[in-house]
Amino acid sequence: MGVQVVMGAMLQCSFGVAPSSLMVLPVNKVMATTPAANIMDNKPFVNVLPFGMCSSLANPMVAAATAAALGVLTPMPCIPATAAPWVPGCPKVLIGNMPALESNSKCMCSYGGVIQVVSPGQMVAIDG
Repeated sequence: MGVQVVMGAMLQCSFGVAPSSLMVLPVNKVMATTPAANIMDNKPFVNVLPFGMCSSLANPMVAAATAAALGVLTPMPCIPATAAPWVPGCPKVLIGNMPALESNSKCMCSYGGVIQVVSPGQMVAIDG
């Protein structure tokens, strides 16, 4: 069982060059040390902030810049494209009628990156 993820958790994308923070709005009205996250906290630029530069060739900006540089990989600014919820969540703990986000959850970027939780923002285990 993972640790419950809250606002301020550190995230990392497999194609990003820098970590990012998870932003959780207090709309679910569930607080741990700060607002607690659920699997639907996956919205780009609202919950998932950019990871510096992106090096995925599936990203059209990276592909165009790489083609312009005659095939030399040219990273471009990260624009998260997270359409699907985090998986897996914790089905035994619901936050806003959705499974709680735990530290072993992952979120897929449409450009092929895998976003994972590096630090959950607190050190309290989900009991379930």
